[in-house]
Amino acid sequence: MTRTLLFLCTGNYYRSRFAEHLFNHLAHRAGLAWRADSRGLALEWGAHNVGPISRDAARALEALGISVNDDERMPQSATALDFAGADRVIALDETEHRPLMEERFPDHAATVEYWLIHDLDRTDADSALAQIQTAVRDLVEELKAGYPDRT
Repeated sequence: MTRTLLFLCTGNYYRSRFAEHLFNHLAHRAGLAWRADSRGLALEWGAHNVGPISRDAARALEALGISVNDDERMPQSATALDFAGADRVIALDETEHRPLMEERFPDHAATVEYWLIHDLDRTDADSALAQIQTAVRDLVEELKAGYPDRT
């Protein structure tokens, strides 16, 4: 049975999409029965986002040998159904995403794991993507070692 991991960020355009693609690539290579998806908590804040995925994220994925499909989906907003269907949820920046979770999904805010990887207003893309890469690699190693069932 495949388990589901949900990555959250603000616009589902940059950090969460990079984490989703990287995780799926690494999990597949490791033979893990996990699949990641991603959603945004405030797509309306990304009014200037162009296309389905950030160019910085797409370039970083390509540099890792991970292709982004030409038919890549557009960013999607998180819904209550996303939380109900996820075995594990990780928001990329606690300082930014915990308040959004408490406002928009208060029943799930305490069950989300929060990382601390800032958006472009607080760090450059190369640094943020490197932090995500390290965190996702660590996560895959944790899952390979046997993630405890939290349900």
